[in-house]
Amino acid sequence: MQIFTFGVNHQTAPLSVREQVVFHAENLVQALQDLVGRKPVKEAAIISTCNRTEIYCNTDDPTLATDWLAGYHRLKPQQLEPYLYRLPQEKAVKHAFRVASGLDSMVLGEPQILGQFKDAVRTAESAGTLGLLLNKLFQRTFSVAKAVRSQTDIGASTVSMASAAVQLAQRIYPSIAEQNIMFIGAGEMIELCATHFAAHHPRHMTFANRTAERAQHLADRFLGRTIALNDMQGQLPLHDIIVCCTASPLPIIGKGVIESALKARKHRPILMFDLAVPRDIEGEVAALDDVFLYTVDDLGNIAREGLGVRQNAVSQAEVIIENQVTDFMHWLGNRELVPTIRALRDAAERSRRHELERALRRLGHGDDPQLVLEQLSRALTNKFLHPPSHALNYASEEDREQLASMLRRLYQIQPPE
Repeated sequence: MQIFTFGVNHQTAPLSVREQVVFHAENLVQALQDLVGRKPVKEAAIISTCNRTEIYCNTDDPTLATDWLAGYHRLKPQQLEPYLYRLPQEKAVKHAFRVASGLDSMVLGEPQILGQFKDAVRTAESAGTLGLLLNKLFQRTFSVAKAVRSQTDIGASTVSMASAAVQLAQRIYPSIAEQNIMFIGAGEMIELCATHFAAHHPRHMTFANRTAERAQHLADRFLGRTIALNDMQGQLPLHDIIVCCTASPLPIIGKGVIESALKARKHRPILMFDLAVPRDIEGEVAALDDVFLYTVDDLGNIAREGLGVRQNAVSQAEVIIENQVTDFMHWLGNRELVPTIRALRDAAERSRRHELERALRRLGHGDDPQLVLEQLSRALTNKFLHPPSHALNYASEEDREQLASMLRRLYQIQPPE
């Protein structure tokens, strides 16, 4: 059994690379089944967020798995190679524990990653790609993350992406209460951002989404209004702050659209937050005058401010994780010994049955029961002791003392004085 983790994240790859290897929710089951359909990969789970795409698998051929990632996204392996990390066995276990605990996040201690981990496990379960090994790993991962959050201050004073967006808006506009805000998308990140902005009572909040029902739900909650996604471009000039986070594989707002909006606004500035991966807004928009465009990486840098209390908790969290890694690797090592232990017991059972059948035949012939039992016990003793005795007698000189020491330990024999 070989646990192997590989992928890219905000520390190893820029946004322009991360957005090329995103797995959208509707394609995850098919992707998992495709990966596990390649025989050396026995189990798999994929975590794909704005900050990371990483794959956990049980495989005897890690190279095949990493090549699959590039091939699935129609990339050449060398395009990903500079940004890819590969973590075998113990390193993979420790990485899972650290990620779920918020120690590897762009915002130290952020809690959303644990929910994303659990979503990934549920998806792998529905795809039929989660087996004993990864299931055990992830259940332990959730337990470790819970311990870290309950026993340390890693989540204290966490600045989220959403609150960082509000901080930026407050730097650019004298008052959020005077601004009109449009939210494009209706997922968890949009809802979180809307919650933070709503606390500052903006003039108007507009929601646009491909699914009208979801947009209406948010509009009802935040006392806003909805528009059709197709009407979004025409409504852009009426809004001062735009927050985008959809699952579109291609940008939905281009440079030309924003140029037209700025002209209609008579070049009053627009603040734009693109929280999607892949990006919803063309990168060229950032070069336009009167546009302030921020991506998830930009907000992450702001959200890192004020790490004091959480940084002090990191060392405590690392101790918890290190102990749990040791415990999990011990379990894994025991699992790897199961075939050997089973074979040892099977051999002993065959010897027991063989000698028992001989003893029963002799009893059936009328032999003395006491003598039969004596010979049965001697035969079993000889059979059980023959392999170690034979190995010791024929061991090379350099191996003999090590083997003798191991046998004394196995059979709990005191060394001769």
